[in-house]
Amino acid sequence: MQIVVDPVTDPRVTEFLAAHQRQLWEVTPNPETSSHALDLDGLRRPGVTVWTAWDDAQDPPALLGCAALAAIDGEPGHVELKSMRTDATRVRRGVATRLLLHVLDHARAAGHTRVSLETGSFAFFEPARLLYARHGFAECEPFGSYAPDPSSTFMTLAL
Repeated sequence: MQIVVDPVTDPRVTEFLAAHQRQLWEVTPNPETSSHALDLDGLRRPGVTVWTAWDDAQDPPALLGCAALAAIDGEPGHVELKSMRTDATRVRRGVATRLLLHVLDHARAAGHTRVSLETGSFAFFEPARLLYARHGFAECEPFGSYAPDPSSTFMTLAL
């Protein structure tokens, strides 16, 4: 697996992320107010870094997953984990763990002191919450511009 910083321009990546956003809108109650995934423009803005994971044993390489870190306005050293997604055919094969560890290593190397995230509070997101908890994330209060939302679980990790 190769993990690279991605400019979010490859059609395979943009469709993968669009599918991610569509799925979140389908499974989230009140998605207009409770779905917080960044769109493509949001993922390309300054202060956001996107990584993609590729199976480079295939020709052409297959997209395995993605993750992003976004700066939190007004909170130096505090970044948000965004857009964690694994290809449906690769779930439970270590892709998310490798991506998460890679992103956390980069956050530490960049001098960040905290990584927080928002994910769903309902059953669909239980595997994600368990993954984050296994890697030291703990539930917390809403951060940044988030407000309390019964459809959201907020988690944080001090680096």
